[in-house]
Amino acid sequence: MKRSTFIKHTGLIAAGLALTKNITASPAQTTNKLPKWKGFNLLDFFSPKPADDKLFTQEEHFKWMHDWGFDFVRIPIAYPSYLTFDRSRNIMPEEIYHINDAAVDKIDSLVAMAHKYNMHVSLNLHRAPGYCINAGFYEPYNLWKDDAAQQAFYFHWNMWAKRYKNVSSQKISFDLVNEPSMREDMNDQHSKSSAVPGDIYRKVAKAAAEAIRKENPNHLVIADGNNVGNSVITEITDLDIAQSCRGYNPGLISHYKAPWANKDPEHMPEPKWPGQVGDKYLSREMLEKYYQPWVDLTKSGVGVHCGECGCWNKTPHDVFLAWFSDVLDILSSNKIGFAVWNFIGDFGVLDSKRTDVDYVDWYGHQLDKKFLDLMMKA
Repeated sequence: MKRSTFIKHTGLIAAGLALTKNITASPAQTTNKLPKWKGFNLLDFFSPKPADDKLFTQEEHFKWMHDWGFDFVRIPIAYPSYLTFDRSRNIMPEEIYHINDAAVDKIDSLVAMAHKYNMHVSLNLHRAPGYCINAGFYEPYNLWKDDAAQQAFYFHWNMWAKRYKNVSSQKISFDLVNEPSMREDMNDQHSKSSAVPGDIYRKVAKAAAEAIRKENPNHLVIADGNNVGNSVITEITDLDIAQSCRGYNPGLISHYKAPWANKDPEHMPEPKWPGQVGDKYLSREMLEKYYQPWVDLTKSGVGVHCGECGCWNKTPHDVFLAWFSDVLDILSSNKIGFAVWNFIGDFGVLDSKRTDVDYVDWYGHQLDKKFLDLMMKA
């Protein structure tokens, strides 16, 4: 879809754009500066490989989300998916600027479909130049250490901001980089990692936000929590940037037997909620302690949303639902919205491939009705 067609389709050119501060819900309703958006991550452009001609997410999927009461989708994007370069070898630094307009048009098409069904869209660089929480694509430099990577990062965000220059912040936001951490080797999934030093995170987030707001000063910018999305970024609370937490704590529940998150997935202790799991006692109290800094952040005037949450399909279903019920109750009671990873697939309400669920047929898909009901009530 061409840019002109996209704009016409969405009908979102506005003579007066909604200010970012107008995102705020009424004081009587919440102290959170962001709305309590509820929805899903859509993985059409999650892979570094270019997307197929046919989008995985179909229009009927948006209709189902809308009819079930959801109003938010996060689109995690791997920047190589919309570049042109020789994929038979590792990418060269200069090729990170080779935008493929046809590939970007496909992302526009997905955004347009979401807007047709009144979804707020959060565009996220899941793989940014020089950083991704996942390995599998060779990065030629380090986002947190190399100026060349940072300049490419700002370039990409300016490109996206320019494409959506005239789209209201009620409809679109820009989530800078997924789950930042300072990993020793950007190309080793399990290399030692720690939080990004606060001054470095501030420098990169501030410059990226400026690159975005150069096109529209009212664009809504979101930064994922430090240390793989877990920690509030105290160093940027003065920058008018919202923050995104995670709903994966503890990983013993959410990522039970997940090979990308555990070095020895087959020997993990069986999950319980609540209960003793290995050397830890898992309980709602630990969740409340984990989310308290995020709740405090909303009270300080910084918007908070939970950009990813959920549970891989190896966790027993009853344990998953008991744990996730507490997660959603804590988030919802503090007016913090959420987006499950994903809609269709291993974490999703459809076709999760769990072996212990009494599925309901939903237009040829397998619907986890208990999971859906839990989300709808939040």
